[in-house]
Amino acid sequence: MTLHIVDSSIVVIYLIAVVFMGLWLRKRAGEGMDAYFLGGRSIPWYVLGVSNASSMFDIAGTMWLVSMLFIYGLKGTWLPWLWPTFNQIFLMVYLAVWIRRSGVVTGAEWIGTRFGKGRGAELSRLAIVVFALISVVSFLIYAYQGVGRFAAAFLPWDWTPDTYAMVLMGITTFYVILGGMFSVVITDVFQFVMLAIASIFIAIIAMTNVAPEVLNAVIPDGWKNLFFGYTLDLDWSNLIPSVTDKIAADGYNMFTIVWMMMLFKGILTSMAGTAPNYDMQRVLATKSPRDSALMSGMVSAALVPRWLMIGGIAVLGLAFFSGELRSMAGGADFEMLMPFVIREFFPIGVTGLVIAGLLAAYMSTFDSTVNAGAAYLVNDIYKRYIDPHASEKKTIWMSYGASILIVIVGVIMGTQAESIHSAMGWIVTGLWGGFTIPNVLKWHWWRFNGYGYFWGMLSGIVTAMVLAQIVPASDYLYYFPVTMGMGALGSIIGSLMTKPDEMEDLKSFYTSVRPWGVWGPVAAAVHKENPDFKTDASAGRDLGNVAVGIIWQTTLVVGPVYLIIREWYAMAGAVVIAALATYWLKKRWYDVLPQD
Repeated sequence: MTLHIVDSSIVVIYLIAVVFMGLWLRKRAGEGMDAYFLGGRSIPWYVLGVSNASSMFDIAGTMWLVSMLFIYGLKGTWLPWLWPTFNQIFLMVYLAVWIRRSGVVTGAEWIGTRFGKGRGAELSRLAIVVFALISVVSFLIYAYQGVGRFAAAFLPWDWTPDTYAMVLMGITTFYVILGGMFSVVITDVFQFVMLAIASIFIAIIAMTNVAPEVLNAVIPDGWKNLFFGYTLDLDWSNLIPSVTDKIAADGYNMFTIVWMMMLFKGILTSMAGTAPNYDMQRVLATKSPRDSALMSGMVSAALVPRWLMIGGIAVLGLAFFSGELRSMAGGADFEMLMPFVIREFFPIGVTGLVIAGLLAAYMSTFDSTVNAGAAYLVNDIYKRYIDPHASEKKTIWMSYGASILIVIVGVIMGTQAESIHSAMGWIVTGLWGGFTIPNVLKWHWWRFNGYGYFWGMLSGIVTAMVLAQIVPASDYLYYFPVTMGMGALGSIIGSLMTKPDEMEDLKSFYTSVRPWGVWGPVAAAVHKENPDFKTDASAGRDLGNVAVGIIWQTTLVVGPVYLIIREWYAMAGAVVIAALATYWLKKRWYDVLPQD
């Protein structure tokens, strides 16, 4: 693609600016481990919330969601549940508070607050470090795939996607290494502003160029319907026949089963708490448990502009790119919808802003992931097993090296991945299947111990890695119960075949975190020593708020899409439901948030 000098200048100025940002923040980030990895726990919750949303506003995910909305219509707005996106609601309602009460630096260090200091705790800590590093590398593979394809389609230099990916990863690594969490958060906020402006431009362009009757002529019956029957019932055969093949390859035709699997998987995965990645680092970086809950709620609200972008690009693609998709040899490449729309519809200046914003989105995901991965390598491996007495200066230098190592591994693995979709499928259904049950049990069952956690995580992760070699990518969702089942088996057998954790460790966890679940013997021991102890935990209240929160979050997704396609009654309905859900959450969640 040939960029105007104005657009090229905007992109280059942005890339130079983020490098100088890292240099500017280097001194502050070098003050210590808390400063480098958690911003000294001094950053306001709303800034962290916008930063976290910016990290989720990534190129690869946006390209995938555009293609899902194009193919599946409003039903495609359910597919983010594969991640699952509503884990932010569980965090908002209660889990972020539970996590933040630990006051640690990483998720692996947090394990010590649950399982104590014995051998089982040490094994469980190693398990979460291994999982964290695998998931970090997996996310880097996913980001590598997205940014390479995007940059090759837009930037004016005649480089391969791999070359673009390596250069952009190198620039991002530089400012992350120097500025740590401060650099990540400040650049994330700047990137979010750029992306929000770009999203509004895209929505206006789509609504200006695509009238309802034009859209109706290029979509099948049922495309605008959010709800569904047992099967998908979207007949693309007379419009773009290759879409039918894509639906079959994705394995989503039996949509009711897919939806139920996503809900089942999503609830369990969300109850496990955040994975040990940039999301958990944001929770741990908040000033207080209350702020961690508010930060998690901010994420869902801040992602509204993303759906203006997704909806606008999908609608423009439907109206003007369908013919090119029909004529593609070897089948349509739906991941090229976004590059086509930006190339064809954006004026000078806006094109540069949008490209810089989307590169910023990639960098936001990438920088957060690298920062989180380095935290595990340095805090949970180097300082714990190699040099426990390392000075702060030496630790910061090791953090630089850890970041570089993670990026190198991510680049090497990224060159081997087949596509964005396959990388995403492995992360959200394979890898998370092994993570789910051990991390649900750690919150809710007192008898679950460090050995159970280790064997549960090991069983699940190994099963996921084996199945990834023998199961087609389209079946990832369906083998989630297998990896989850193996994780559950390892967790229960590992716990029951070994003695419980020390009661003192269990009482300490119960009184500080104050979870709900099967904690009877521990609660009895606590009340025996301290009859006045009270907990604010309420499973009924929290799960009720989660249900309302998921409805609230869904309206924030479908509302912008209804706006783009001018379905005014449906949009009004979404607004009314969002308002009612907001009122409920104000009374039942916000007003009763703990003050600690």
